[in-house]
Amino acid sequence: MRKFNIRKVLDGLTAVSSSSSASSSSQQQQSGNRETDIPETLQSEHFQLCKTVRHGFPYQPSALAFDPVQKILAIGTQTGALRLFGRPGVECYCQHDSGAAVIQLQFLINEGALVSALADDTLHLWNLRQKRPAILHSLKFNRERITFCHLPFQSKWLYVGTERGNIHIVNVESFTLSGYVIMWNKAIELSSKSHPGPVVHISDNPMDEGKLLIGYESGIVVLWDLKSKKADYRYTHDEAIHSVAWHHEGKQFICSHSDGTLTIWNIKSPAKPLQTITPHGKQLKDGKKPEPCKPILKVEYKTAKAGEPFIILSGGLSYDTVGRRPCLTVMHGKSTAVLEMDYSIVDFLTLCETPYPNDFQEPYAVVVLLEKDLVLIDLAQNGYPIFENPYPLNIHESPVTCCEYFADCPVDLIPALYSVGARQKRQGYSKQEWPISGGNWGLITQSYPEIIITGHADGSIKFWDASAITLQVLYKLKTAKVFEKSRSKDDRPNTDIVDEDPYAIQIISWCPESRMLCIAGVSAHVIIYRFSKQEVTTEVIPMLEVRLLYEINDVDSPDGEQVPPLPTPGTGSNPQSIAPQSHPSTSSSSSDGLRDNVPCLKIKSSPLKQSVGYQIELVIQLVWVSGEPPQQITSLAVNSAYGLVVFGNCNGIAMVDYLQKTVLLNLGTIELYGSNDPYRREPRSPRKTRQPSGGLCDINEGTAVPEDRCKSPTSVMTKSRKFSKMVANDIAKMSRKLSLPTELKPDLDVRDNSFSRSRSSSVTSIDKESREAISALHFCETFTRKADTSPSPCLWVGTTLGTVLVIALNLPPGGEQRLLQPVIVSPSGTILRLKGAILRMAFLDTTGSLIPPAYEPWREHNVPEDKDEKDKLKKRRPVSVSPSSSSQEISENQYAVICSEKQAKVISLPSQNCVHKQNITETSFVLRGDIVALSNSVCLACFCANGHIMTFSLPSLRPLLDVYYLPLTNMRIARTFCFTNNGQALYLVSPTEIQRITYSQETCENLQEMLGELFTPVETPEAPNRGFFKGLFGGGAQSLDREELFGESASGKASRSLAQHIPGPGGIEGVKGAASGVIGELARARIALDERGQKLGELDERTAAMLSSADSFSKHAHEMMLKYKDKKWYQF
Repeated sequence: MRKFNIRKVLDGLTAVSSSSSASSSSQQQQSGNRETDIPETLQSEHFQLCKTVRHGFPYQPSALAFDPVQKILAIGTQTGALRLFGRPGVECYCQHDSGAAVIQLQFLINEGALVSALADDTLHLWNLRQKRPAILHSLKFNRERITFCHLPFQSKWLYVGTERGNIHIVNVESFTLSGYVIMWNKAIELSSKSHPGPVVHISDNPMDEGKLLIGYESGIVVLWDLKSKKADYRYTHDEAIHSVAWHHEGKQFICSHSDGTLTIWNIKSPAKPLQTITPHGKQLKDGKKPEPCKPILKVEYKTAKAGEPFIILSGGLSYDTVGRRPCLTVMHGKSTAVLEMDYSIVDFLTLCETPYPNDFQEPYAVVVLLEKDLVLIDLAQNGYPIFENPYPLNIHESPVTCCEYFADCPVDLIPALYSVGARQKRQGYSKQEWPISGGNWGLITQSYPEIIITGHADGSIKFWDASAITLQVLYKLKTAKVFEKSRSKDDRPNTDIVDEDPYAIQIISWCPESRMLCIAGVSAHVIIYRFSKQEVTTEVIPMLEVRLLYEINDVDSPDGEQVPPLPTPGTGSNPQSIAPQSHPSTSSSSSDGLRDNVPCLKIKSSPLKQSVGYQIELVIQLVWVSGEPPQQITSLAVNSAYGLVVFGNCNGIAMVDYLQKTVLLNLGTIELYGSNDPYRREPRSPRKTRQPSGGLCDINEGTAVPEDRCKSPTSVMTKSRKFSKMVANDIAKMSRKLSLPTELKPDLDVRDNSFSRSRSSSVTSIDKESREAISALHFCETFTRKADTSPSPCLWVGTTLGTVLVIALNLPPGGEQRLLQPVIVSPSGTILRLKGAILRMAFLDTTGSLIPPAYEPWREHNVPEDKDEKDKLKKRRPVSVSPSSSSQEISENQYAVICSEKQAKVISLPSQNCVHKQNITETSFVLRGDIVALSNSVCLACFCANGHIMTFSLPSLRPLLDVYYLPLTNMRIARTFCFTNNGQALYLVSPTEIQRITYSQETCENLQEMLGELFTPVETPEAPNRGFFKGLFGGGAQSLDREELFGESASGKASRSLAQHIPGPGGIEGVKGAASGVIGELARARIALDERGQKLGELDERTAAMLSSADSFSKHAHEMMLKYKDKKWYQF
């Protein structure tokens, strides 16, 4: 018997969960098996789970702020998220625990702090002086709703306006309320008979801090004198106010109204506005008022020393511009520029040279926050060009339908993709540098290249450089350009199996070493691409059509052949042939008028110019069979060394030789088994009465109509469809792609019938049992049968019923012979079984190292080769197998690692004995399983539908990590979650954002160093010079001692019931989880010291305040004593 290693058992116990406890310890099925004693270096202490970084556009943005000195931009969202942007590469994500919408953000300019106001009437003070910002203080308003906040530059007193029309004042240092309150009735007095509505604006006069301008929704504006606690002027207008802005000299202000007008007021003339402008109103000839327009939601008034002031506004378009896109209007002198936006405007800010409100503003850019984009407009150049956005905010340009993540790629890949992608860049951007330039980059401790590939609903594929926690787009490929675009609805006879997004990408298979790319789309199409640095024009696009049929009632059906007769090279070379070797083509519509032998999409017949980058090698399409649409593809694999691509769906499997452009294998799933079929399958009912079975269709108990047969996997995300559809429908739609059981209830409760459960979206009872989809494919060089003495090329096929079958490949020699002689494909008879659908397969050598699939190194194919090169090519065998497998002795063996939805097995080859088995989950199912490299070793990483992330050692399958991370709340997470090497993983956390996480302890420890710094020490610019005459005659800015007005000594304490102070987790929170170990300890110590220093500083300030208070008290007492010293008691 094998030695009992107590340390490993303890190691396993630390991470094992209840879900895997039923059979958690690895079961040794063979006693005395010496080959399983492979030393394993990975232990549970190598694993730790934490979020690293979030990329992409903030989902559902709601607020915007900019620090003009630090040059940092902040965006708040409707889900309580906070995203901070500095120079390209410096980004940060934080989250308010409540998840309430952010309604306003205010920077403490150049202080490294930010105040956020939330829809749940809380204010939060964020410390930005640490790499992971944290909340220092919170204040919860109990009786009033917050509507507007204003924090004057270099002030510690925050004005908070409420829905009731009152204004409260918060000390941002202590986050406590002042006793000074401006009540609405005192502010408006008798100027209005009714309540003025919520406060929509607060700002102090740029030239006099003692005067506060308050805007009420109903149209009343009040200039409030803070010292005398009364209103100086009241300005009344009929139309509701949306925003107010000052001219920097403090003599005029401008209001924007709900009827599309702007009113400019002189502060000393409250009777009527100085001027009324309707920027988009049609001026009527007879002097009448222009027609009302849509509300102007925001206006900004910015001055420049040289030239006219800028008035910038959003909204205000006339009502007859139906269907016109949202606009930002820039009025400068007599010119008015209307800038159309792609999405509705959430907010905008004008970036100015000075932070001081009482100086010429000198605007140079406008940041426009749109619903799904961030745009920066250059005000300094003619035509107002936009800046090229350096942040990766266009992930969602078309909804993401699938993701793949590759860490530790070949080093020449990123430069190669970048060089071809650089030619795709748009022209006409501003020549100025990107103005949001704050913060500093972190230290790069990870040196390996990382690439993320995203597939999209419009058929595009994007390659991203994801090295060292950054993200930058490298190259974009449009797969749809090979197909004819339908001009009208009548011209779409074939794409109606997918009602939307017929080109959507479902599966990506990529070989980084050979750069071969293969995609499967929603319309049952597969495209193989080859990377080239030369531009080519393809006269005729190489194409194959495959008739993949599921048939069990006809014994003599044409698909019944185990090995199809091999084509002669002549028949295979015809690119338009419809799989001539296995399916004699019939007419395009069968005798009863049903559509037959037609693909879903039409390929372009004109020559196709293919630019540098990925170029089409072959297009394969599944065709309609007797009025039934082709089923969507559920698995895909490509191998550059063998020149083969293979794909499967719920009907069967097809293998294509993309070098010879021929179909090698076309079998129904049942035919793969031959006579070994373990399942009792009943013949199907006659075709006419059968319900259509779409790839991603709804569960309607047999009422599916043709339009509903297939739905795009992006249906959750497309704006025309609401998210309110039942979760069950979404799960059913994705069931084929994810091999999820269709009996999944909306609450994700799973009935585990092990082998017998159906995975087909077809709901007819006869069909239910027999549908078995291909769920995993893996090319490898291994032992195909028990009797094999040496490894040979083969394909391992996994199905949704938990079966693994092996197909042997007999490849011709390399060079020219490879293009002339056929590849011989034959099922080997090897069958293995697991519980649940097969998800992933991999192979280990005798040392426990991963055996990568064979590949052919990339070379340029479009260069005409000379004779010497051709001779070299003839001699070269295009299979570069890893040394571990090619140099194996006959006696040596391999291990197959197979992961299914329920369990993992390690099988010794060629003996096919199961040496280790681990039941991963009893009550849930695995959504994604990957065999990955970490710390010079290999492990199996799994993500379960119950939200657990687990890792297991290989080959012994010891549990190393089991952490509850996040529940499967929607299908987007399931569709996009993927693990990769070096402890990295990612998923789409929202329709617009990618969340990257790590399960490596080492990366968690280094993360603090890798993160960028938001706050950098910068000198505050000098205040504007008052000038000699202004100093002499007192025309300059008037300052105000706010402490004297709002401090406790002057205004008393605020009512305790009004707001409740909540101390924040503060600085320590920034370190928690992000770092542990030595670096973490140092960071904790440093922050603790900082906090201690802060507290000492606060204590010092309080002591000073107490001293000054005592001093003032003694002075007042002395004055009183002198005043009343000689008076008699009756004179008091």
